[in-house]
Amino acid sequence: MTEKRFATILKRGVAEIITEAELLRLLNSGRILTLKQGFDPSAPDIHLGHVVGLRKLRQFQELGHKVILIVGDWTARIGDPSGQSATRPMLSPNEIESNAQTYMEQFFKVVDKDKTELRWQSEWFSQFSLDEVIKLTSKFTIAQLLAREDFNKRYGSGNPISLTEMLYPLLQGYDSVAIKADVEFGGIDQKFNCLVGRELQQSTGQPPQQIFLVPLLIGTDGHQKMSKSLNNHIGIAEPPREIYGKVMSIPDSLIVDYFELMTEVPEQEIAEFKEQLKTCSINPMNLKKQLAHEIV
Repeated sequence: MTEKRFATILKRGVAEIITEAELLRLLNSGRILTLKQGFDPSAPDIHLGHVVGLRKLRQFQELGHKVILIVGDWTARIGDPSGQSATRPMLSPNEIESNAQTYMEQFFKVVDKDKTELRWQSEWFSQFSLDEVIKLTSKFTIAQLLAREDFNKRYGSGNPISLTEMLYPLLQGYDSVAIKADVEFGGIDQKFNCLVGRELQQSTGQPPQQIFLVPLLIGTDGHQKMSKSLNNHIGIAEPPREIYGKVMSIPDSLIVDYFELMTEVPEQEIAEFKEQLKTCSINPMNLKKQLAHEIV
């Protein structure tokens, strides 16, 4: 792999890598790596915020590595507590199954289906005995789990945290053990959960996975991360005209970030766009049109 290609994959659109030196060693080893990408089918649609990480997975697939897509049919019943101020309602198995089918159709619009293996959490968790649950929960303390910023805030403000939510990072982490993941991909808000996976792997004698974290894409409101619940999202299954219109509606302050995270436009060009916007030597509307064409 060329040095320039390394820079593109490991630097552009990346929030943090744990650990970069070890990931580089693995990439240079010539071994086909197992890349873990989990998703909870708590909603049926993928938006551009999800695509940031999926584009990275596709880049790794193009290098010959294998993605294992884990359908979180157990964790979806709990709901990811990351960034949440209240306990989420539990979904029924039928809702999870329906959401998962739609999600996968959209997932493979970005990621190469032929280089992806599909796994369901129920493959291992449906076989779990009470003894195994006790062993898993013994690996972490309540104090460690409360170190999570979102749990800490809720606990400090007196908002309830369910025991099932406390289990969430352990279940996600155990997925890494089940598939012997080499690298886990996720948004920067998933850092705690991914680190749990590293610790669980080490405790079972497996090499700890590397962690590849991407930034959170700001939504069309220009303030909060893209989310369907905040109605600031751009769904990839929406009609092209709607996607185009929503991209055109983003604040000017997001243009550069969207080019960096959502397109293959060379970084030198993006740097020029940034300078032109700073000096008001270009009409932002023209850049948005180019951006919208790139995304659609």
